Amino acid sequence: MNVDAAVAAAAALAGLCTGVIAMLAFRWSERDQARPTRSSLHTDAVLPPGVDTVLSVLRSSAVVLDEGDAVVKASSAAYALGLVRGGRLAVEPMLQMARDTRRDGEIRQVELDLPRRGTGRGDALAVSARVAPLGSRLVLLLVEDLTEARRIEAVRRDFVANVSHELKTPVGALSLLSEAVMDASDDPEAVTRFAGRMQIEATRLTNLVQELIDLSRVQNDDPLEDAEPVRVDELVAEAIDRCRHQAGTKQITMASSVGGPEGSSTRGGGGRRAGGSAGLHVWGNRGQLAAALGNLVENAVNYSPARTRVGIAARRVAAPGGDLIEIAVTDQGIGISEKDRERVFERFYRVDPARSRATGGTGLGLSIVKHVAASHGGEVTVWSAEGQGSTFTLRLPEAGVDRDRLRLRRYDDTAPGSAGIPAPETLP
Repeated sequence: MNVDAAVAAAAALAGLCTGVIAMLAFRWSERDQARPTRSSLHTDAVLPPGVDTVLSVLRSSAVVLDEGDAVVKASSAAYALGLVRGGRLAVEPMLQMARDTRRDGEIRQVELDLPRRGTGRGDALAVSARVAPLGSRLVLLLVEDLTEARRIEAVRRDFVANVSHELKTPVGALSLLSEAVMDASDDPEAVTRFAGRMQIEATRLTNLVQELIDLSRVQNDDPLEDAEPVRVDELVAEAIDRCRHQAGTKQITMASSVGGPEGSSTRGGGGRRAGGSAGLHVWGNRGQLAAALGNLVENAVNYSPARTRVGIAARRVAAPGGDLIEIAVTDQGIGISEKDRERVFERFYRVDPARSRATGGTGLGLSIVKHVAASHGGEVTVWSAEGQGSTFTLRLPEAGVDRDRLRLRRYDDTAPGSAGIPAPETLP
């Protein structure tokens, strides 16, 4: 009997201890849940109300630092720019600005060049950093990426300088020639010679102004607003007709080949139109497309020696986003060096300035071709070897591609590569 009582008492005591322990554990859990965590201190308890929401909608990269220079809040853009690493601000000049602002409460702003994160290239990110106090203990850093704005400004400055230079040349020539005509008023032969030179300079000036207008138009207009299916063989024939006189003067033969799928084609020689078109069409603005192809053919003729051949070939090629139409213009001219190849599509850039002036070139033709191709969802590429010639290939979506897909293609960086460009020996 005494044994049973002892067992019962021990069991009761054990149950009481278990209950006490359970109660203490429950209370401890409640206290632990109520205790503020580090993350909650850095957001809810530390940031003033509404600041978190405001920072999330800012276009600038935002970083909030506490009194110990620890990052309390950082936007995803700040991480992308490499401003924050391991919970700390990684840019020393910005960190020093934050410390100075925390000390005296003054707002500071500075422009810096930062190394581009994750690349081995020498170019840098241009940023503008602004630091201001946020409450009594925090500091707010706002960083704006100025890289693209600076690039556009540099392009604008170069463009204005180049336009001024290109306009100054023929205008100055016209001024000098007019003085020469006045001085030679009693010499009919000299007047005729100088008047002819004035006509050449006036034509060059007119062409430059017209190409500036064309470049502005293709940059600002959306060719897909009034686009239509355009026959490729008609574009080729128009480009050949445009250059027929220059080609005939230099005894250059122009041959065209307009085909359907790879392997089928029709040919025409000596500047004649290709017969039996396979019905290739591209979708876009007819005037812009004709101007782009005409510029390519005109360049090929101008930079080709006498008694050579210029070929224009068109075909349909398969591509992941839909079939493309390739129009390749091949010449047997002087060719382009590797260092110049990357820059030939820049405005006013000339591989051979002296030769370009002799042919009346403005340096804008290939830039216009590039913009027309991009605005139509295509691209233009070049293959060249010095002394062997060049092949410029214009790739455009075939007519029938959905308009929305075509608009998206214009901004797709995964456009088809440059495979399939024929070498000069494959002239039709």
